Amino acid sequence: MSEDKNKQIPIEDSTDEAEEVKAEEAEEKAEGEAAEKSEAEKEETAKKAEEEAKKAEEAESERYMRLMAEFQNFRKRVAKEKSDIHAYANEKIVGDLLPVLDNFERALDTETEDEGYAKGMQLIFEQLKTALGNAGLEEIKAMDEEFDPNVHNAVMTETIEEKEDGTITKVLQKGYKLKDKVVRPSMVAVNKK
Repeated sequence: MSEDKNKQIPIEDSTDEAEEVKAEEAEEKAEGEAAEKSEAEKEETAKKAEEEAKKAEEAESERYMRLMAEFQNFRKRVAKEKSDIHAYANEKIVGDLLPVLDNFERALDTETEDEGYAKGMQLIFEQLKTALGNAGLEEIKAMDEEFDPNVHNAVMTETIEEKEDGTITKVLQKGYKLKDKVVRPSMVAVNKK
């Protein structure tokens, strides 16, 4: 019987060993699953980081494009302002000379006996008109034209049967443009039926 007892002990040991093997296998399996999970988590984290980096790059790219567009608009605006400054630099002086031009015309309309004086005044007047024309000043046509509120200032109405309604019948004060910009509108009388 002592031999039987010896035989039983190894059986119990083998059961313990089997349990230990099963425990080790379960542990290895758990470690493998944990490794797989951590690998999957690593991949997922890497994907998230890559997506965030891509979004950040797109945001920076969009910001850069907006900044470039804003800069282009700024350059265009400054160039236009600079061009306008050059084009209309004479506006103030031309505006100040318009009453002088009007008075010159009134003086030339008066009768004088001294023809040399009248001729000299006419030449000076033409020279002044030429200088102002070279600066970009041009007279706004008004007589017998259709009334345009953008360039004409109606101060009175008249009724003349031979003319159409809205036609300018009288120019009370000439109007002028400086390179397509109205410096002074024409003061006119308009026909109204």
